[in-house]
Amino acid sequence: MAVKELRINGAIRVKEVRLIDQAGNQKGVVPTAEALAMAQEAGLDLVEIAPQAVPPVSKILDYGKYKFEQEKRIKDSKKKQKLIKIKEIRMQPKIERHDLEFKTAHIKEFLDEGNKVKVTIRFRGRELAHTELGRVVLDKVLELLEGSFLLDKPPLMEGRFMSMVLNPKVAKPVSVAPSAEAELAE
Repeated sequence: MAVKELRINGAIRVKEVRLIDQAGNQKGVVPTAEALAMAQEAGLDLVEIAPQAVPPVSKILDYGKYKFEQEKRIKDSKKKQKLIKIKEIRMQPKIERHDLEFKTAHIKEFLDEGNKVKVTIRFRGRELAHTELGRVVLDKVLELLEGSFLLDKPPLMEGRFMSMVLNPKVAKPVSVAPSAEAELAE
């Protein structure tokens, strides 16, 4: 989680910079030596915060504190991200009814938890000549799940495997019409 290293103080090698002081006020384009002297006078660092700009934008601030704030902001943004996992369920084309229902129940649990599910049929030996049997099994899975998923990737052959990917269905909040709310209040 390293923050992109910025040039500070003596590492800034350009002739002039667009300076922002510690209060956040723009001082305009200033020679780098003068900006560095102003930073040292304030007991802070001169940090090049936008090196791609012409001239580069530099700010007078406490570099340690700035770096800490950047890392904290990155950690907070990662906390808010939801990690979607892909779960895989493997079957064979000659699966028994009970086993199919049992595995379909697991698929439903995974979808209810908000995970994507990859359902895979593995063909071995001569089974590869009868891929339509695998398609029938996947169709039965879709039939058993009936409406609790969104089909992300339809059943396709990939070598010795036929697979499809299911997304969890997003529950939409039910809104009550204003006239219905009035009736409920009475």
